[in-house]
Amino acid sequence: MTSRDATQGSGDVGLLTPVSAGSPAEAATGDRAVLRAMLAAEAALARAQAAVAAVPERAASAVTQAAGSDCFDARALALRAGAGGNPVIPLVADLRRAVAELSPGDEEFVHRGATSQDILDTALMLVAARTLDLIAADLAATAESLAGLADRHRATLMAARTLTQHAVPTTFGLKATGWRSLVLDAHERVVRVRDTLPAQLGGAAGTLAAFEAYGMDGPGLVEAYAAELGLAAPELPWHVLRTPVADLGGALAFCAGALGKVAADVLVLSRTEVAEVAEGTGGASSTMPHKRNPVRSVLIASAARQVPALASVLYAALAAEDERPPGAWHAEWSPLREALRLSGGAARAASELCAGLRVAPDRMRRNLDLTGGAVLAERASLRGARGEPASDPGGYVGAAQRLVARGLGRVVG
Repeated sequence: MTSRDATQGSGDVGLLTPVSAGSPAEAATGDRAVLRAMLAAEAALARAQAAVAAVPERAASAVTQAAGSDCFDARALALRAGAGGNPVIPLVADLRRAVAELSPGDEEFVHRGATSQDILDTALMLVAARTLDLIAADLAATAESLAGLADRHRATLMAARTLTQHAVPTTFGLKATGWRSLVLDAHERVVRVRDTLPAQLGGAAGTLAAFEAYGMDGPGLVEAYAAELGLAAPELPWHVLRTPVADLGGALAFCAGALGKVAADVLVLSRTEVAEVAEGTGGASSTMPHKRNPVRSVLIASAARQVPALASVLYAALAAEDERPPGAWHAEWSPLREALRLSGGAARAASELCAGLRVAPDRMRRNLDLTGGAVLAERASLRGARGEPASDPGGYVGAAQRLVARGLGRVVG
């Protein structure tokens, strides 16, 4: 490895996370995005304090202008963050210098009364809000594609599989309706948690005392601050009350798992010997030109296995001691961002997967016939017990169609 390779290798460019590499979620959660969110939080604080007449309008404008400049270096901040344990401390120093150049004397109004956790927690909520908006849009698009598949294949017979074996007939329309129901469940959770993401403002120990020492009404300032950011105003500072982060982790884990179910089924149904569905554009193999690998499903499945583990770290951080925790808070940052990034990448991949999924009804029917009619044994035995003649698969189709109709009545909220 050359020295140039070594220096360039210090940055994460997504080489080992193809599910999110190049996705909108990756850009929304990158270091640059987090830096811009921290600066947005600082600027919003100055504007909110100006709105309650605690900071001169001139100073708020200077802070906002400085925060919007390109003079901040994320890598330099990262290297300096170790001295104080978080990146806000060096950021505030740099922001004060930038404000002093624009409006000498107004640097004293930067970060007034706040603590580092106020800014970083708020910034991560901003990052989460922007990423969840992307995820929700992709989930809605996925649900729309699945509705089309379900409608077109209401009567497309296939074998239902239980414990890996052919069970009874079902329809692909019903399977697609089930996928859609999970995707809509995920969408509802993502939207609900997005709407409740709160700003964070409490000062050194969550008492708002520093703000009131400057003559501000603490709760009123929190309302103004949240309004500036488009986030919810919390009832209490949540430095050690980590419900927002835990709820976010839970919603992301469910989202990834719901999409993982779709991917798991596509992976099984696209096996060479099954061949009932295929991704619209399969992936190539490095050595076997005949293969068209279901790469989107593979990548979604990879995210589904990672996000629940990341969410477990966020749940563990609920057990945070004192009024500001040593370590529990710090442990959240990377898992939260990675969970957002993976879920966002999976949601984008799912929207592409379902929009281009190819269905093979003839192959489904041939596979259904492999057991020589044994899949009808359930209905035959039930009718025989009642003294009725055995039925054909139409009975299964009719039942499945009624469920599809019911499932398609559910709309994106």
